[in-house]
Amino acid sequence: MFVKIIAGNFFSSNCYIVASETTRRGIIIDPGVHANYIMEAAAEMDVTVSLIVLTHVHVDHCVSLETVKSNTKAQLAVFDTSNIQASPEIMQVPRGLLFVPFTLPIKPDILLGDGCTIDIDDLQFSVLHTPGHSKDSVCLFRHGALFSGDTLFRRSIGISPPGFFPGQDVDQLINSIHEKLMPLPDDTIVYPGHGAPTTIGEERRLNRMLSPERSR
Repeated sequence: MFVKIIAGNFFSSNCYIVASETTRRGIIIDPGVHANYIMEAAAEMDVTVSLIVLTHVHVDHCVSLETVKSNTKAQLAVFDTSNIQASPEIMQVPRGLLFVPFTLPIKPDILLGDGCTIDIDDLQFSVLHTPGHSKDSVCLFRHGALFSGDTLFRRSIGISPPGFFPGQDVDQLINSIHEKLMPLPDDTIVYPGHGAPTTIGEERRLNRMLSPERSR
């Protein structure tokens, strides 16, 4: 499995190109950087992009979605929010320091659910629904890697400043991490939505946000 990290230029977010070493087909996770950077990286890797996956629908993770989808002709997969009560925090776009409802410019081709799989040739990822940062947050796990979106960061978790993303639920976020992510193997590489990679083992030992003492 190839993993290419494209550091964000708009919102300091990370975009990932993940591809099969055998077939060189792959996926783009969170096109939140300039579309030219993404397309250039895919060309350099000689990767055919078959699918675009959003870990959650916040603008810093999908600002280049429309352009990238148009260029790659790839399908778009997002978490199925049909069973979640509609509310502005599911899809947001900034206007100054305020947030208003945001609708994807493109209709998703695939709706993801907790526990479903994403298959690209010899790659298969499990979808883990991890609400808390947002109600539609998901992580992708398999092949010794976890693409954690804004759920888990190196030494931190996906907590935004109060009022920045209305509807954020910190307790739910911490529960999601403990229930879905902490049981993963220690050597699982975590590729977060922002910042540097880490491992599950490191975060279990060193992430103070996940310790009982965090509220002290």
